[in-house]
Amino acid sequence: MQKRNKWRRLSAWLLLGAMAALLSGCGELMVMDPKGPIGSDQRDLIIISAVLCGIILVPVLALTAWIVWRYRDRPGNKADYRPNWAHNNLMETIWWGIPIVIIIILGTVTVRYTYALEPSKPIESERETITIQATSLDWKWLFTYPEQGIATVNTLKIPAGVPVKFELTSDAPMNSFWIPQLGGQMYSMSGMAMTLHLKASETGVFHGSGANFSGEHFADMKFDVHAVTEEEFNEWVSDVKNSAPALTLEGYEELAKPGKSEKLLFSSFPEGLFYDIVTKYVVKGEGGHGGHGGHGGHGTPDEANDGSDAGSGAADTPAASPAADADASHEHHAGH
Repeated sequence: MQKRNKWRRLSAWLLLGAMAALLSGCGELMVMDPKGPIGSDQRDLIIISAVLCGIILVPVLALTAWIVWRYRDRPGNKADYRPNWAHNNLMETIWWGIPIVIIIILGTVTVRYTYALEPSKPIESERETITIQATSLDWKWLFTYPEQGIATVNTLKIPAGVPVKFELTSDAPMNSFWIPQLGGQMYSMSGMAMTLHLKASETGVFHGSGANFSGEHFADMKFDVHAVTEEEFNEWVSDVKNSAPALTLEGYEELAKPGKSEKLLFSSFPEGLFYDIVTKYVVKGEGGHGGHGGHGGHGTPDEANDGSDAGSGAADTPAASPAADADASHEHHAGH
């Protein structure tokens, strides 16, 4: 019996050591190391919620362990035997009152932060917001900069300190756009244009990814976000416009086929490409879906009127066949 107990204790210590080793390899918790105002507020909400929940959980777990140990059955048990004890007003007030107060506080804090962090709510800033349109494809991200007239694949560059309005959609299965250090994730869905406002408070390179399962290579839907100074951003835009190839409609159709992709830069892209993607699957005679915060029918009035025709044409087009070899696909569309 003693030998068995020793093995149990040894196994418990080994399990604890293995868990510590695994957790030590997890590296930095990006959500808890925010680099922007939205991420900072979300981290604060996580910490406040955890502390409030801990006020209940820690004493309950501690008391559970103490009660199990104190009142365990053993030889020479000295615990009081009180078979007629059933109620205590003070104890009832404590174990009902404290959780109720904490739930009220937690609800109030959550409502306040939820309203303040509404994704479609613009970030107050003295600097003018820039717009970036993000489209999730199988299995890559296409980013178009409508104000700069350039496009990228699987890489982003933004000016630090400048609010960014991300418009999100999908030309593939639903995905989720997420830059953990800048803010929470937002779904990208076909036929919808979602809105997410973020800002990087400092320069640096941040991790971005698709946070939704979308098929075979969903784990490869990662991208780097380079937050640079405004001067460096403007220089980069100029370099891309002068040195990168243009993205044509044929190039986009090739890019949209299922397959992985390297990082790509394009000096231009077809006008209205993002909104054409949003309305691509609209059936003639039906209105498009409104996006988050009412962003579903972007574009000029003419584009809105013509959306159903454009959508019907796309709907009649046969579905694209899966891409053969990803590398061959890159060479093809990158040259347009």
